[in-house]
Amino acid sequence: MFRRMFPAMRVKISGLDPHQQYYIAMDIVPVDNKRYRYVYHSSKWMVAGNADSPVPPRVYIHPDSPASGETWMRQVISFDKLKLTNNELDDQGHIILHSMHKYQPRVHVIRKDCGDDLSPVKPIPSGEGVKAFSFPETVFTTVTAYQNQQITRLKIDRNPFAKGFRDSGRNRMGLEALVESYAFWRPSLRTLTFEDIPGIPKQGNDLLCVLSK
Repeated sequence: MFRRMFPAMRVKISGLDPHQQYYIAMDIVPVDNKRYRYVYHSSKWMVAGNADSPVPPRVYIHPDSPASGETWMRQVISFDKLKLTNNELDDQGHIILHSMHKYQPRVHVIRKDCGDDLSPVKPIPSGEGVKAFSFPETVFTTVTAYQNQQITRLKIDRNPFAKGFRDSGRNRMGLEALVESYAFWRPSLRTLTFEDIPGIPKQGNDLLCVLSK
């Protein structure tokens, strides 16, 4: 069984060479070597033991790849089609994660001539022409069922793939207040540099990470 990541990650990139071709990709890596459980009476995640065995590396290559720097910079890059699974025997190219573990998504900008070895079933290539970005705000804990009913309601209302569960006549005010109460819903701006990638101007560049609404 697989699920789309919700909320989905969306990024805005600037500072690329408009005429250069790039791949955009994402992988998701463990934050630590722990397994967690949710304690209902205290509404907290607690360490429950050591992490399970590592899973095979998987990479989501954005379907618009490769594209020119000009193309990437004029659009918001969404990872809403990325699919996750806890099936270690998956042969569909989905990203494999263990349930009840903490993970960090990473966005990779890869110059086309450095992406010859890029594959959904191999680690991201390293070296010149490859740059990775990650944001602590996007660390998440994997679950097979939501531990918080408010999050379940939030997903039903906001996830475009859950439209069948919506009640079109429901009063939205309570949910809108809930959305505003979540700090992660407010996008944060980071100043990053692409100067490590040859062919990209050496200047500060903004990359906006927004958790999808």
